[in-house]
Amino acid sequence: MAAEVRPRLTVLSGPSGVGKSTVVAHMRKVHPEVWLSVSATTRKPRPGERHGVQYFFVGDEEFDKLVANGELLEWAEFAGNRYGTPRRAVQERLEAGEPVLLEIDLQGARQVKESMPDSQLVFLAPPSWDELVRRLTGRGTEAPDVIERRLAAAKVELAAEPEFDSTLVNTSVEDVARELLALMEVV
Repeated sequence: MAAEVRPRLTVLSGPSGVGKSTVVAHMRKVHPEVWLSVSATTRKPRPGERHGVQYFFVGDEEFDKLVANGELLEWAEFAGNRYGTPRRAVQERLEAGEPVLLEIDLQGARQVKESMPDSQLVFLAPPSWDELVRRLTGRGTEAPDVIERRLAAAKVELAAEPEFDSTLVNTSVEDVARELLALMEVV
């Protein structure tokens, strides 16, 4: 009997506006068995977002406690808010043999790789810089200064692509979701 292959943690990262959430939502519709970690954030909910679904919305004090108690696998500050991945839930799912996906920023991806070296880092790249700018400005949910910060961060994030194990270019949500599933060996 062959040894059981345990799924490894897959981290999807890339610049803001590249379509990470859209790809993950499509992938989970097709393969609901892929467990997506829900991050904790100090950001206020956007219209339609629900606590425990898109994020665990917490206050600064509660977030400080999570950090102090080592309960976050990674955490980062972005655009004035903090985001973090609850450690215990990820470990429990991996131990149960479930494929686990984290959708996080560059800083978080680096922290995960440091604490879990066997994790697989996947970079989601835009088809072009112009397309990324169009997506970020087209959202209409952020003020111009926030968009400027996101674009500046995107340049830094794009430069980090060589640190990742694989790169997927988001030209088609369906294609990228299929490629990501193949990398996670959930086909």
